[in-house]
Amino acid sequence: MGGDLVTKSAAMLRAVNVGGRKLAMADLRRMVEDLGGQEVATYLQSGNVVFSGPKRLGVELEAVLRKDLGFEVPVLVRSGPQLAAIVAANPFDAAGAMLSVTLLAATPPKSAVTAIDPDGFGDDRFVVSGTEIYLHTPGGYGRSKLNNTFWERKLGVQATTRNWNTMLALAEMTSQRK
Repeated sequence: MGGDLVTKSAAMLRAVNVGGRKLAMADLRRMVEDLGGQEVATYLQSGNVVFSGPKRLGVELEAVLRKDLGFEVPVLVRSGPQLAAIVAANPFDAAGAMLSVTLLAATPPKSAVTAIDPDGFGDDRFVVSGTEIYLHTPGGYGRSKLNNTFWERKLGVQATTRNWNTMLALAEMTSQRK
């Protein structure tokens, strides 16, 4: 589909540059370019890469990372319009360090979501919306039990989390405005 080829998207890698899983952002840019991505740019040193090209590039990137690095690196891709919608749908009256978004590889089963007691996490709050989970963590995400491992275990889908400022930056980088 022609429109798919010009869409700007962000690929977000889970758990790179933590726990000994190192990937230079220059290498990540090169990998995406080698897969046909255009207008490739990384954001921070935490596995965020913006590109123009087909969304399937994320699946292809997972295969290259497995081959080149020797371990699994889940890659979740959201298009510019999807990122804009995620930002616009923030259900909390909060931003900055207290707000994060966990991105899921697939929509979780409704029964798995409803099985989680929303009041069981102290001041931390969450809202599951399709393939995103909005997190409000007044004590900081690093202290919250609502981390990637928790969501993957409870919902049975791969997850990666980005703080609100990163989500805003990726939405801006993938906007179609010049």
